[in-house]
Amino acid sequence: MSKEPRVWQRMLSGRRLDLLDPSPLDVELDDIAHGLARVARWNGQTIGTHIFSVAQHSLLVEAIADHLNPDMSRAWRLAVLLHDAPEYVIGDIISPFKVVIGDAYKTVEARLLAAIHIHYGLPPEPSAILKRFIKRADRQAAFLEATKLAGFAREEAIKIFGRPEPLPRSIHAFLDPWPVTEAQERFRARVQAVTATP
Repeated sequence: MSKEPRVWQRMLSGRRLDLLDPSPLDVELDDIAHGLARVARWNGQTIGTHIFSVAQHSLLVEAIADHLNPDMSRAWRLAVLLHDAPEYVIGDIISPFKVVIGDAYKTVEARLLAAIHIHYGLPPEPSAILKRFIKRADRQAAFLEATKLAGFAREEAIKIFGRPEPLPRSIHAFLDPWPVTEAQERFRARVQAVTATP
């Protein structure tokens, strides 16, 4: 029986992450925060001096999720924050390119997310109800990003992401792209705050 080859990614922490069989022991918050703060949403095609990073997007999604369900558990909040965490290794694959390459990336993404979840004491795979909730908040974030940062007309964004739900104006504060170091630190601090909550 043939075994999958080992494919390693070296992290700044010194950890070596096996992309095909990632270990929760090799997951480090500093690596995640560093990587996500340097991965651009929308392939970098956004307005502003700074990229709109996946780290900042993750905090935007959490803010929206908090509005939709202020009583969500610590585990749900952490899963929301980490929903795109595999992108610290594989980057943000834009939707049109996902169509071109098919589902090949999904296995690697799922394995990485499972390792990250286990590292943080979460189930390897979110429940169906949690997945739907994250998708709902994520689509609201994508609509805002598309229309406020990526040049989409409102009607075009509605066709792709669905009609937006009413959200408080305070959420729009998350749409002004931050410098990389700020996005990195704010993401890291938020994950630490949530994991410290009993």
